[in-house]
Amino acid sequence: MNTEKEDFQVFIKPAGSKCNLGCSYCYYLGKGYDSADGAKTMPVEIMEKYIADHIKYSPGPEIFFSWHGGEPLLAGTGFYKKAIEIQQRHKPASCTIHNGIQTNGTLIDEEWCRFLAANNFYVGVSIDGPEKIHDTFRKYVNGTGSSEKAVRGYKMIRQAGIRNEILCVVSRENVSKPLEVYRFLKELGTGFITFLPLVVRDPSSPGKASEISVSSAAFGEFLSQIFDEWVSQDIGRIRIQIFEEAVTPAFGREHTLCIFKKTCGRVPVIDMNGDFYSCDHYVDNNHRIGNIMTSSLGVMLDSEAQKAFGREKLDLLPRYCLECDVREYCNGECPKNRFIETPAGEPGLNYLCQGYKIFFSHVRPFVEAVRARWLSRNRGAK
Repeated sequence: MNTEKEDFQVFIKPAGSKCNLGCSYCYYLGKGYDSADGAKTMPVEIMEKYIADHIKYSPGPEIFFSWHGGEPLLAGTGFYKKAIEIQQRHKPASCTIHNGIQTNGTLIDEEWCRFLAANNFYVGVSIDGPEKIHDTFRKYVNGTGSSEKAVRGYKMIRQAGIRNEILCVVSRENVSKPLEVYRFLKELGTGFITFLPLVVRDPSSPGKASEISVSSAAFGEFLSQIFDEWVSQDIGRIRIQIFEEAVTPAFGREHTLCIFKKTCGRVPVIDMNGDFYSCDHYVDNNHRIGNIMTSSLGVMLDSEAQKAFGREKLDLLPRYCLECDVREYCNGECPKNRFIETPAGEPGLNYLCQGYKIFFSHVRPFVEAVRARWLSRNRGAK
Protein backbone atom coordinates (compact mmCIF):
# COMPACT_ATOMS: atom_id res chain seq x y z
CA MET A 1 0.00 0.00 0.00
CA ASN A 2 1.18 3.53 -0.76
CA THR A 3 0.90 5.28 2.60
CA GLU A 4 2.60 8.47 1.38
CA LYS A 5 -0.19 9.46 -1.00
CA GLU A 6 -2.92 11.85 0.04
CA ASP A 7 -6.48 10.62 0.01
CA PHE A 8 -8.61 10.76 -3.12
CA GLN A 9 -12.06 9.80 -4.38
CA VAL A 10 -12.93 8.63 -7.88
CA PHE A 11 -16.39 8.92 -9.40
CA ILE A 12 -16.74 5.74 -11.45
CA LYS A 13 -19.26 5.80 -14.31
CA PRO A 14 -20.14 2.11 -14.91
CA ALA A 15 -22.93 3.00 -17.35
CA GLY A 16 -21.51 6.32 -18.52
CA SER A 17 -24.08 9.10 -18.72
CA LYS A 18 -27.00 6.74 -19.42
CA CYS A 19 -30.06 7.32 -17.27
CA ASN A 20 -33.66 6.15 -17.11
CA LEU A 21 -34.74 9.73 -16.29
CA GLY A 22 -34.53 12.92 -18.27
CA CYS A 23 -34.07 15.49 -15.51
CA SER A 24 -34.11 18.95 -17.03
CA TYR A 25 -31.27 20.19 -14.84
CA CYS A 26 -28.90 17.23 -15.34
CA TYR A 27 -25.36 18.36 -16.17
CA TYR A 28 -24.09 14.91 -17.12
CA LEU A 29 -26.43 13.64 -19.84
CA GLY A 30 -24.50 13.19 -23.07
CA LYS A 31 -21.12 13.68 -21.39
CA GLY A 32 -18.10 11.45 -21.75
CA TYR A 33 -17.89 8.27 -23.80
CA ASP A 34 -20.47 7.73 -26.52
CA SER A 35 -20.97 3.96 -26.62
CA ALA A 36 -21.74 3.76 -30.33
CA ASP A 37 -20.65 0.12 -30.22
CA GLY A 38 -23.71 -0.66 -28.11
CA ALA A 39 -21.81 -1.32 -24.87
CA LYS A 40 -24.09 -0.87 -21.89
CA THR A 41 -21.56 -1.10 -19.06
CA MET A 42 -17.86 -0.77 -18.36
CA PRO A 43 -16.07 -3.86 -19.75
CA VAL A 44 -14.71 -6.26 -17.13
CA GLU A 45 -11.09 -5.78 -18.18
CA ILE A 46 -11.38 -2.01 -17.69
CA MET A 47 -13.15 -2.46 -14.36
CA GLU A 48 -10.46 -4.84 -13.10
CA LYS A 49 -7.58 -2.59 -14.17
CA TYR A 50 -9.23 0.37 -12.46
CA ILE A 51 -10.04 -1.53 -9.25
CA ALA A 52 -6.52 -2.95 -9.02
CA ASP A 53 -5.00 0.51 -9.55
CA HIS A 54 -7.35 2.12 -7.02
CA ILE A 55 -6.46 -0.41 -4.33
CA LYS A 56 -2.74 -0.18 -5.08
CA TYR A 57 -2.74 3.60 -4.92
CA SER A 58 -5.01 4.04 -1.86
CA PRO A 59 -3.33 4.99 1.41
CA GLY A 60 -5.61 2.52 3.26
CA PRO A 61 -6.62 0.85 5.48
CA GLU A 62 -10.12 2.01 4.44
CA ILE A 63 -10.62 1.96 0.66
CA PHE A 64 -13.66 3.64 -0.88
CA PHE A 65 -15.26 3.11 -4.27
CA SER A 66 -17.88 5.63 -5.48
CA TRP A 67 -20.23 4.48 -8.24
CA HIS A 68 -21.97 7.31 -10.10
CA GLY A 69 -23.80 8.09 -13.33
CA GLY A 70 -25.96 8.86 -15.19
CA GLU A 71 -27.84 6.17 -13.33
CA PRO A 72 -25.38 3.55 -12.03
CA LEU A 73 -28.10 0.99 -11.22
CA LEU A 74 -28.56 0.54 -14.98
CA ALA A 75 -25.40 -1.57 -14.84
CA GLY A 76 -27.37 -4.26 -12.96
CA THR A 77 -26.55 -6.27 -9.85
CA GLY A 78 -24.42 -8.71 -11.90
CA PHE A 79 -21.96 -5.93 -12.71
CA TYR A 80 -21.47 -5.03 -9.06
CA LYS A 81 -21.21 -8.68 -8.00
CA LYS A 82 -18.28 -8.95 -10.39
CA ALA A 83 -16.81 -5.69 -9.05
CA ILE A 84 -16.93 -7.01 -5.48
CA GLU A 85 -15.34 -10.27 -6.56
CA ILE A 86 -12.49 -8.32 -8.18
CA GLN A 87 -12.12 -6.03 -5.16
CA GLN A 88 -11.80 -8.99 -2.80
CA ARG A 89 -9.27 -10.65 -5.07
CA HIS A 90 -6.99 -7.60 -5.15
CA LYS A 91 -7.34 -6.15 -1.67
CA PRO A 92 -4.64 -6.70 0.99
CA ALA A 93 -5.79 -8.60 4.07
CA SER A 94 -5.17 -5.51 6.22
CA CYS A 95 -7.64 -3.31 4.29
CA THR A 96 -11.40 -2.90 4.29
CA ILE A 97 -13.33 -2.12 1.10
CA HIS A 98 -16.36 0.20 1.14
CA ASN A 99 -18.73 0.87 -1.77
CA GLY A 100 -21.05 3.83 -2.22
CA ILE A 101 -23.55 4.42 -4.98
CA GLN A 102 -25.56 7.53 -5.94
CA THR A 103 -28.93 6.77 -7.52
CA ASN A 104 -32.22 8.41 -8.44
CA GLY A 105 -33.88 5.58 -6.49
CA THR A 106 -36.50 4.65 -9.07
CA LEU A 107 -34.96 1.28 -9.94
CA ILE A 108 -34.66 0.05 -6.36
CA ASP A 109 -36.47 -3.25 -5.84
CA GLU A 110 -36.17 -6.24 -3.50
CA GLU A 111 -33.29 -7.74 -5.50
CA TRP A 112 -31.30 -4.52 -5.24
CA CYS A 113 -32.05 -4.22 -1.52
CA ARG A 114 -30.86 -7.75 -0.84
CA PHE A 115 -27.66 -7.16 -2.80
CA LEU A 116 -26.89 -3.71 -1.34
CA ALA A 117 -27.58 -4.86 2.22
CA ALA A 118 -25.57 -8.08 1.87
CA ASN A 119 -22.56 -6.13 0.58
CA ASN A 120 -22.82 -3.22 3.00
CA PHE A 121 -23.19 -0.53 0.33
CA TYR A 122 -23.74 3.10 1.27
CA VAL A 123 -26.57 4.46 -0.91
CA GLY A 124 -27.36 8.07 -1.75
CA VAL A 125 -30.81 8.82 -3.19
CA SER A 126 -31.72 12.06 -4.95
CA ILE A 127 -34.93 13.61 -3.58
CA ASP A 128 -35.63 17.33 -3.95
CA GLY A 129 -38.59 17.59 -1.56
CA PRO A 130 -42.32 16.82 -1.65
CA GLU A 131 -43.79 15.42 -4.87
CA LYS A 132 -44.76 18.71 -6.52
CA ILE A 133 -41.28 20.15 -5.95
CA HIS A 134 -39.37 16.99 -6.83
CA ASP A 135 -41.30 16.42 -10.06
CA THR A 136 -40.65 19.91 -11.41
CA PHE A 137 -37.27 18.85 -12.79
CA ARG A 138 -36.87 15.16 -12.00
CA LYS A 139 -39.01 13.54 -14.69
CA TYR A 140 -38.95 10.54 -16.99
CA VAL A 141 -38.33 11.27 -20.67
CA ASN A 142 -42.11 11.09 -21.28
CA GLY A 143 -42.69 13.90 -18.78
CA THR A 144 -43.97 11.75 -15.92
CA GLY A 145 -42.70 12.70 -12.47
CA SER A 146 -40.36 10.35 -10.63
CA SER A 147 -41.18 11.26 -7.03
CA GLU A 148 -43.40 8.29 -6.19
CA LYS A 149 -40.83 5.70 -7.28
CA ALA A 150 -37.88 7.61 -5.82
CA VAL A 151 -39.52 7.86 -2.39
CA ARG A 152 -40.63 4.23 -2.55
CA GLY A 153 -37.07 3.18 -3.39
CA TYR A 154 -35.67 5.22 -0.54
CA LYS A 155 -38.11 3.72 1.95
CA MET A 156 -37.19 0.22 0.78
CA ILE A 157 -33.52 1.01 1.36
CA ARG A 158 -34.21 2.23 4.88
CA GLN A 159 -36.39 -0.78 5.68
CA ALA A 160 -33.58 -3.06 4.52
CA GLY A 161 -31.19 -1.42 6.98
CA ILE A 162 -28.92 -0.06 4.26
CA ARG A 163 -26.75 2.92 5.18
CA ASN A 164 -28.08 5.89 3.26
CA GLU A 165 -28.29 9.61 2.66
CA ILE A 166 -30.48 11.97 0.67
CA LEU A 167 -29.07 14.38 -1.88
CA CYS A 168 -31.37 17.36 -2.41
CA VAL A 169 -30.78 19.72 -5.33
CA VAL A 170 -31.70 23.28 -4.34
CA SER A 171 -33.15 25.18 -7.30
CA ARG A 172 -35.42 28.13 -7.94
CA GLU A 173 -38.33 25.75 -7.27
CA ASN A 174 -37.61 24.76 -3.67
CA VAL A 175 -35.26 27.48 -2.39
CA SER A 176 -38.19 29.55 -1.04
CA LYS A 177 -39.51 26.56 0.95
CA PRO A 178 -36.56 25.55 3.17
CA LEU A 179 -38.49 24.20 6.15
CA GLU A 180 -41.09 22.44 3.99
CA VAL A 181 -38.28 20.65 2.17
CA TYR A 182 -36.27 19.91 5.31
CA ARG A 183 -39.25 18.60 7.28
CA PHE A 184 -40.29 16.38 4.39
CA LEU A 185 -36.82 14.83 4.26
CA LYS A 186 -36.87 14.41 8.04
CA GLU A 187 -40.21 12.61 7.83
CA LEU A 188 -38.63 10.11 5.45
CA GLY A 189 -36.32 9.18 8.32
CA THR A 190 -33.03 10.25 6.82
CA GLY A 191 -30.00 10.65 9.04
CA PHE A 192 -27.79 12.42 6.51
CA ILE A 193 -28.61 15.16 3.98
CA THR A 194 -26.55 16.89 1.31
CA PHE A 195 -27.90 20.10 -0.18
CA LEU A 196 -26.55 20.71 -3.68
CA PRO A 197 -27.12 24.20 -5.15
CA LEU A 198 -28.24 24.20 -8.78
CA VAL A 199 -26.11 26.57 -10.84
CA VAL A 200 -26.47 26.43 -14.61
CA ARG A 201 -24.74 29.05 -16.74
CA ASP A 202 -26.86 30.87 -19.28
CA PRO A 203 -25.44 29.83 -22.68
CA SER A 204 -26.57 33.11 -24.24
CA SER A 205 -24.95 35.20 -21.50
CA PRO A 206 -21.85 33.51 -20.00
CA GLY A 207 -21.68 35.93 -17.06
CA LYS A 208 -25.15 35.00 -15.85
CA ALA A 209 -26.96 31.95 -14.49
CA SER A 210 -29.99 30.43 -16.19
CA GLU A 211 -33.47 30.98 -14.79
CA ILE A 212 -33.68 27.51 -13.25
CA SER A 213 -30.61 28.20 -11.11
CA VAL A 214 -30.93 28.93 -7.43
CA SER A 215 -30.62 32.59 -6.45
CA SER A 216 -27.38 33.07 -4.56
CA ALA A 217 -28.84 35.12 -1.71
CA ALA A 218 -31.87 32.86 -1.47
CA PHE A 219 -29.59 29.82 -1.14
CA GLY A 220 -27.87 31.45 1.83
CA GLU A 221 -31.22 32.12 3.49
CA PHE A 222 -32.39 28.58 2.69
CA LEU A 223 -29.41 27.08 4.51
CA SER A 224 -29.67 29.54 7.40
CA GLN A 225 -33.31 28.73 8.12
CA ILE A 226 -32.67 25.01 8.04
CA PHE A 227 -29.61 25.48 10.24
CA ASP A 228 -31.67 27.23 12.92
CA GLU A 229 -34.17 24.37 13.07
CA TRP A 230 -31.39 21.79 12.97
CA VAL A 231 -29.59 23.41 15.92
CA SER A 232 -32.74 23.57 18.01
CA GLN A 233 -34.20 20.15 17.16
CA ASP A 234 -31.90 17.83 15.23
CA ILE A 235 -28.26 18.34 16.18
CA GLY A 236 -26.71 14.98 16.90
CA ARG A 237 -29.61 13.19 15.20
CA ILE A 238 -29.32 14.34 11.58
CA ARG A 239 -26.05 15.05 9.82
CA ILE A 240 -26.06 17.76 7.14
CA GLN A 241 -22.93 17.88 5.02
CA ILE A 242 -22.51 21.63 4.67
CA PHE A 243 -23.12 22.15 8.40
CA GLU A 244 -20.36 19.68 9.18
CA GLU A 245 -18.07 21.47 6.73
CA ALA A 246 -18.87 24.80 8.37
CA VAL A 247 -17.60 23.52 11.73
CA THR A 248 -14.40 22.00 10.28
CA PRO A 249 -12.29 25.21 10.64
CA ALA A 250 -13.13 25.26 14.36
CA PHE A 251 -10.91 22.22 14.80
CA GLY A 252 -8.11 23.49 12.58
CA ARG A 253 -8.74 20.74 10.06
CA GLU A 254 -8.85 20.75 6.25
CA HIS A 255 -12.26 20.52 4.65
CA THR A 256 -13.25 17.07 3.44
CA LEU A 257 -15.58 18.31 0.68
CA CYS A 258 -13.67 19.16 -2.49
CA ILE A 259 -15.59 22.37 -3.24
CA PHE A 260 -14.44 23.94 0.04
CA LYS A 261 -10.80 22.81 -0.07
CA LYS A 262 -8.11 25.36 -0.90
CA THR A 263 -7.10 23.31 -3.94
CA CYS A 264 -8.83 20.45 -5.74
CA GLY A 265 -8.03 17.73 -8.27
CA ARG A 266 -8.39 14.68 -6.03
CA VAL A 267 -11.94 13.77 -7.17
CA PRO A 268 -11.58 12.72 -10.82
CA VAL A 269 -13.89 10.69 -13.05
CA ILE A 270 -13.30 7.30 -14.65
CA ASP A 271 -15.74 6.88 -17.54
CA MET A 272 -17.09 3.49 -18.69
CA ASN A 273 -14.39 3.22 -21.39
CA GLY A 274 -11.60 3.95 -18.89
CA ASP A 275 -11.09 7.62 -19.74
CA PHE A 276 -9.85 9.73 -16.82
CA TYR A 277 -11.20 13.29 -16.50
CA SER A 278 -10.11 15.95 -14.02
CA CYS A 279 -13.53 16.39 -12.40
CA ASP A 280 -17.19 15.42 -12.72
CA HIS A 281 -17.96 18.95 -13.93
CA TYR A 282 -15.11 19.01 -16.46
CA VAL A 283 -15.74 15.96 -18.60
CA ASP A 284 -14.45 17.37 -21.88
CA ASN A 285 -11.48 16.99 -24.20
CA ASN A 286 -9.53 19.74 -22.44
CA HIS A 287 -9.67 17.84 -19.16
CA ARG A 288 -9.17 14.29 -20.39
CA ILE A 289 -5.89 13.25 -18.76
CA GLY A 290 -5.62 9.74 -20.16
CA ASN A 291 -7.08 6.24 -20.03
CA ILE A 292 -6.76 3.62 -17.33
CA MET A 293 -5.79 0.97 -19.89
CA THR A 294 -2.75 2.87 -21.15
CA SER A 295 -1.71 4.55 -17.93
CA SER A 296 -2.30 4.05 -14.20
CA LEU A 297 -4.60 5.81 -11.76
CA GLY A 298 -1.66 7.03 -9.68
CA VAL A 299 0.22 8.42 -12.67
CA MET A 300 -2.85 10.35 -13.87
CA LEU A 301 -3.76 11.64 -10.40
CA ASP A 302 -0.21 12.89 -9.93
CA SER A 303 0.27 14.15 -13.49
CA GLU A 304 1.27 17.76 -13.94
CA ALA A 305 -1.94 18.42 -15.88
CA GLN A 306 -4.09 17.19 -12.99
CA LYS A 307 -2.02 19.03 -10.40
CA ALA A 308 -2.25 22.24 -12.43
CA PHE A 309 -6.03 21.80 -12.60
CA GLY A 310 -6.13 21.51 -8.81
CA ARG A 311 -3.82 24.47 -8.17
CA GLU A 312 -5.86 26.80 -10.38
CA LYS A 313 -8.59 26.83 -7.77
CA LEU A 314 -6.27 28.76 -5.45
CA ASP A 315 -4.13 30.53 -8.03
CA LEU A 316 -7.12 32.16 -9.75
CA LEU A 317 -8.93 33.20 -6.57
CA PRO A 318 -9.84 36.90 -6.86
CA ARG A 319 -8.40 39.36 -4.34
CA TYR A 320 -11.98 39.95 -3.16
CA CYS A 321 -12.00 36.31 -1.97
CA LEU A 322 -8.46 36.40 -0.56
CA GLU A 323 -9.50 39.27 1.71
CA CYS A 324 -12.93 37.85 2.61
CA ASP A 325 -13.61 37.27 6.31
CA VAL A 326 -15.34 33.93 5.63
CA ARG A 327 -12.74 32.65 3.20
CA GLU A 328 -11.71 29.75 5.46
CA TYR A 329 -15.23 28.35 5.19
CA CYS A 330 -15.55 28.18 1.39
CA ASN A 331 -12.19 29.02 -0.28
CA GLY A 332 -14.05 30.30 -3.31
CA GLU A 333 -16.12 27.09 -3.66
CA CYS A 334 -16.17 25.16 -6.96
CA PRO A 335 -14.35 26.73 -9.95
CA LYS A 336 -17.26 25.77 -12.23
CA ASN A 337 -19.35 28.46 -10.51
CA ARG A 338 -16.77 31.26 -10.79
CA PHE A 339 -18.20 33.19 -13.69
CA ILE A 340 -19.26 36.58 -12.27
CA GLU A 341 -17.21 39.67 -11.42
CA THR A 342 -16.28 41.09 -8.03
CA PRO A 343 -17.64 44.54 -7.05
CA ALA A 344 -14.34 45.98 -8.36
CA GLY A 345 -14.79 44.25 -11.73
CA GLU A 346 -12.27 41.46 -11.18
CA PRO A 347 -13.29 38.23 -12.98
CA GLY A 348 -13.63 34.83 -11.34
CA LEU A 349 -16.01 35.46 -8.45
CA ASN A 350 -18.24 32.57 -7.51
CA TYR A 351 -21.90 33.00 -8.44
CA LEU A 352 -22.86 31.69 -4.97
CA CYS A 353 -20.60 34.13 -3.11
CA GLN A 354 -23.42 36.24 -1.66
CA GLY A 355 -25.30 33.18 -0.47
CA TYR A 356 -22.26 31.64 1.20
CA LYS A 357 -21.49 34.93 2.93
CA ILE A 358 -25.02 35.02 4.29
CA PHE A 359 -24.89 31.43 5.52
CA PHE A 360 -21.36 31.31 6.91
CA SER A 361 -21.83 34.67 8.66
CA HIS A 362 -25.05 33.30 10.14
CA VAL A 363 -23.40 30.17 11.56
CA ARG A 364 -20.15 31.84 12.65
CA PRO A 365 -21.27 32.48 16.28
CA PHE A 366 -22.09 28.77 16.59
CA VAL A 367 -18.78 27.77 15.02
CA GLU A 368 -16.83 30.13 17.29
CA ALA A 369 -18.61 28.71 20.34
CA VAL A 370 -17.66 25.21 19.23
CA ARG A 371 -14.07 26.36 18.71
CA ALA A 372 -13.90 27.95 22.18
CA ARG A 373 -15.33 24.85 23.85
CA TRP A 374 -12.90 22.62 21.98
CA LEU A 375 -9.87 24.76 22.87
CA SER A 376 -10.95 24.91 26.52
CA ARG A 377 -11.35 21.16 26.64
CA ASN A 378 -7.93 20.60 25.07
CA ARG A 379 -6.23 23.00 27.51
CA GLY A 380 -7.90 21.23 30.40
CA ALA A 381 -6.70 17.85 29.17
CA LYS A 382 -3.02 18.90 29.27
